Amino acid sequence: MRSVQRYDLNLVIALVALLETRSVTQSAERLHLSVPATSRMLGRLRGAFGDQLLVRAGSRLVTTPRGAALLQPARDALAAVTALPGIGAPQDLSTLRHRFVVCLPDPMAVMLAAPLISALASVMPEASLALVASDHDPAGSLRDGRLDIVIGADLPVLPELRHALLSEQALVGVVRVGHPLGRGRPSASRFAQTGRVSVQVPAGRVDAIDEAFERLGLRSRALLSVPGAYAAMAAAAGSDMLACVPERIARAVAASLRLQVLRLPFPVSAERLSMAWHPRTEVAPGHVWLRSRLLALIDQRPTAGRGGTP
Repeated sequence: MRSVQRYDLNLVIALVALLETRSVTQSAERLHLSVPATSRMLGRLRGAFGDQLLVRAGSRLVTTPRGAALLQPARDALAAVTALPGIGAPQDLSTLRHRFVVCLPDPMAVMLAAPLISALASVMPEASLALVASDHDPAGSLRDGRLDIVIGADLPVLPELRHALLSEQALVGVVRVGHPLGRGRPSASRFAQTGRVSVQVPAGRVDAIDEAFERLGLRSRALLSVPGAYAAMAAAAGSDMLACVPERIARAVAASLRLQVLRLPFPVSAERLSMAWHPRTEVAPGHVWLRSRLLALIDQRPTAGRGGTP
């Protein structure tokens, strides 16, 4: 901008919305403005930057090279400005009223729900917690404030978000108690020959178990694929199939599902569990507490229990 003093924060907010959505209509909805008002803001931004920023390509708008180059700096500037009120300002967490929304896999919700809400109630009795299993656009939901935190395996690292590695967990096998695979020390070949229930992986990623068998020159038999680890374990508990899931999740529910936990007799890549959040919540006291509590809970090491093979 030629003269920063001439423009207010609303223009920066509008700039980010317009460059992210590439749509005046969608930006108007996000900004809670009319379409004509949003169009006028786009006109002011074009004049301020001396560039069209968005141009029509057929039935849609696309960013100009200048517009594309401005998006991330504009996001960073907006995050820095919106964080200013919380920097150095004391906040009594006991009076904080906020509904924290965390997106995480179902098995993690099973393990974390009780200890997390107990800790939250003792520190922030006026706050509440919602755990959701999936979101079609987690980055967009973090950006728009619909989500506070996303936890998942091998989350993509995006420059507009903050990330932290929570844990690296070995994969283990689980079978129903009394399954032939649970006797003795079965070989990798026997594991490969056992009908398997696999956990679906995002597009573009390779199943770690399939990859491990391929390195050994073995062909595995995936008879069923399911959305998550808990569903895979439930399927294994009621059948002769093998499921391969993160160790901590397996040991947390093995006894209740009457499953036996097995060490895999072949090398396989560990699952990297990470957490992502938007920079605007970087220094917010309630969010800082929640992230640290999640890290502490997830960092607890799994312990062998009934139905498990150490």
